[in-house]
Amino acid sequence: MTNFRQDKRNKGWKSWGNTRKFFTLTGGIFIILLLIGGGYVYNLYKSVESTVDSNMYEELDRNQSDKRAAPVNLNEKEPVSFLLLGIDAEEGQHGRSDTIIVVTADPNDDSMKMLSIPRDTRTEIIGRGNQDKINHAFAFGGSNMAMDTVENFLDIPIDYVVRVNMDGFTEMVDAVGGVDVENSFSFSQGGYTFPEGEVSLDGDRALEYTRMRSGDPQGDMGRNIRQQQVVNAIISEGASFSSITRVGDILDGLGSNVNTNLDFDSMTKLMNHYHSSRHNSETLEIEGSGTTINGIWYYEVPEEERQRVSNRLKDHLRLNKSDSSTASSD
Repeated sequence: MTNFRQDKRNKGWKSWGNTRKFFTLTGGIFIILLLIGGGYVYNLYKSVESTVDSNMYEELDRNQSDKRAAPVNLNEKEPVSFLLLGIDAEEGQHGRSDTIIVVTADPNDDSMKMLSIPRDTRTEIIGRGNQDKINHAFAFGGSNMAMDTVENFLDIPIDYVVRVNMDGFTEMVDAVGGVDVENSFSFSQGGYTFPEGEVSLDGDRALEYTRMRSGDPQGDMGRNIRQQQVVNAIISEGASFSSITRVGDILDGLGSNVNTNLDFDSMTKLMNHYHSSRHNSETLEIEGSGTTINGIWYYEVPEEERQRVSNRLKDHLRLNKSDSSTASSD
C-alpha cells in the first residue's frame, strides 16, 4: 500500500515529470546549442572539435546495444535513445546517479518522449545478478552497467549515454549570467539563505539550492524538483539572444563536467537531423509504490506498468518484432 511518505514521493515525481523541458543539465548540451542558432553554433562548435572529443568523449565497452541488430543510423534519421545521468558532485565520479532520464527522439514526426526513472526503483542490476536500487548501477559499474541495467528494465535499446557531474551547475549558471527561480519555501543551505518567492542564483548559490534535501518534506524528490527549476532556467537563459556571446563559456562548462559516448561527428548529425524532435515533447510517467525489504526502502514498479511504459517507448523507437525478438524481460 502507498503510505503518506510514498504519496509525497509520488507527488514529487508527478510534479517533476510534468515539465516538458526538463532534460537535466546533460540534456542542456543539445537544447542550449540547438536553440541558440544552428549556423553560428555549428561554426563555433566545429572550432573546438578536438576539445569535445578529448574532454567529453567516453569510450564504452560496447559499440552498440545488444537489443539492436546494427548501430542506429543517424544519417538515416532512425529513432534514437539516450540515457541521461546526473551524478552528485559530492559522491564523485562513481557515485550514485541522482537523476535518471531516458529520452527517445524520432525526427520523422518531430517527436520526443522523456521518462524519468525514480532512483530508488528496484530492478536487476545487470552484471551483478541481484535486485537493487537502479541508481546503484552506475556506482557499481559506471556508464556501461547503468546502460545495461536500464535497457533490461525497459526492454529497449539505449544508444547513447550522457552523464554530468552536478558541479556543472556552477559553471553553467555563471556562463549564462545567473538564473532566477521561484522558491516554494524558505530554507538555508551551505551558508546561504533562500527566501520564499523569486530568488536570483549565481553558480555557487544554484549548487547549494539544488543540494538541499534533509529539510524538504519531499526529500530526494524535492531536491530533484529544484534541480529541474535551475536546469529549465539555464536552458531559458542559454536560448536567449543575450547569451549568444557566452556560448564559448557554456561549452567550456560542459566540457569539464560532461562525459558521453557521443563523439563530435555524432553530435553534429544530431544537430543537423534531430533538432526538430524537440517541438513535440511528451513526458511519460512510470507508476509504482513504496516497499521496505530488509529495512531498505524501494520504489516497486508492477510488471504490467513496466511493460506498458516499455511498449510506449518501443512504439516510439519503431521497433518491430524482429528488432525486439532478442530482448529479454527483467
